[in-house]
Amino acid sequence: MGIDGIQLKEEGDEVKEKKEDEVIHLRRTIGLLPAISFIIGTVVGSGIFGALCYAELGTTFTKSGGHYTYLLETLGPLPAFLRLWAEFLFIRPAVASYVSLAFGRYVVDPFFSPCAPPTALIKLVSILGVTFVVAINCWSVTLASRTQVTLTFIKMFALVLIIVPGIMALARGQTENFQNGFEIDTLTLDKLPLAFYSGLYAYGGWFYLNFVTEEVINPNRNIPLAIIFSMVTVTVCYVLVNVAYYTMMTAEELLVSDAVAVTFANRALHGLASAIPVLVAVSCLGALNGGFFGAPRMLFVGAREGHWPVLFSMIHIHRNTPLPAVLLLYPMVVVMVARGEIFQLINFASFSRWLFIAMATMGMLIHRYRFPLHPRPFKVPLAIAVTFTVVCFFIVGLSLYSDPWNTGGSCALTLSGVPVYYLTVHRSHLPTRWRKSFNYCSKQLQILLEVAQQEVQTY
Repeated sequence: MGIDGIQLKEEGDEVKEKKEDEVIHLRRTIGLLPAISFIIGTVVGSGIFGALCYAELGTTFTKSGGHYTYLLETLGPLPAFLRLWAEFLFIRPAVASYVSLAFGRYVVDPFFSPCAPPTALIKLVSILGVTFVVAINCWSVTLASRTQVTLTFIKMFALVLIIVPGIMALARGQTENFQNGFEIDTLTLDKLPLAFYSGLYAYGGWFYLNFVTEEVINPNRNIPLAIIFSMVTVTVCYVLVNVAYYTMMTAEELLVSDAVAVTFANRALHGLASAIPVLVAVSCLGALNGGFFGAPRMLFVGAREGHWPVLFSMIHIHRNTPLPAVLLLYPMVVVMVARGEIFQLINFASFSRWLFIAMATMGMLIHRYRFPLHPRPFKVPLAIAVTFTVVCFFIVGLSLYSDPWNTGGSCALTLSGVPVYYLTVHRSHLPTRWRKSFNYCSKQLQILLEVAQQEVQTY
């Protein structure tokens, strides 16, 4: 993982003489509607206060890369590299595997109901879904963006299909399930972090647009607008969907159901019940597409900053997509889907993801203090930023007590990047023969994939 680069293109006058549409770089093609669709379609939910913090971060720092860039600019290179390391090692593969397996299950289930579908078939369909999404993101940024818009509209249609009958039932007076809906037998502090992780996982995704800042048209305007509109829309829809569920199902039935939307459809929609699994599968595909659109940009920017092999900072010379970065995640996800043992890694991913989110918002506060005159087109109120940061650190810290095995494992996997950073990035200690071999392989892959580094600065 040396930082010695291979760059086949000559820079200088030759680049200046090229027409704008011939220069190799990631183009700003994401307008407000695709930006909104990107967030809503990827969010399996989102937290409104954290979203506001990331609206400020996205307009303060104009580089793509999301968490990685904000940690690099505010807290330094080591935390940024650890975020990159955790993203590649287990966060992105675990999240993508989880979503793709949900996609596979909802596609296969209707053909075998009421029997359980074959596990091997679910995994096969899941891998096909991942392959489809990877192919789209390798082929064209515009195609991936339009696909996200289409899938988001289908997802919103599915939500409306659930909300309308629920509201109608509520209007008819079906409120018995609300009477004791929030009663619980016990409430203990040690279970609070895991409860928050479950809720926040359903509300995680507002930050994906920040991964592609350099490709957003007029980011100072469109990033805050997209985030705020998306988060309000998602929050309202989630509340209404849960109200609809409670009109037809008790709290106990919600907990034991493996597919709440399908159970609801069987009771409320009848003739349309068979369409719900398809719509949910499409919704999962949208989340998967958004993840594969955004996460490779973090690797792309990390490689551009010298924290990842330079091959992954290159884009296809004809299609202008970050092809190597997209392809890097594909085998990791396929292997994890094939193994099927991902639920423990989801817990790992939740801890590390929220630790780095807390660090990013803390870095934002530190940056405000150190550079008070730095331009900030959007500025979140200080009380909201401080409260969100403190709550995130509290949840992360308490989870070390409530679930030491999973959170300890997450810490260990994340910190395993420290020796890697000092051996390969901070000051390379790799043998010369290894570096030459690595550079030779990188050069051959560059030629094979037809990729090159950007010829213009896009931030």
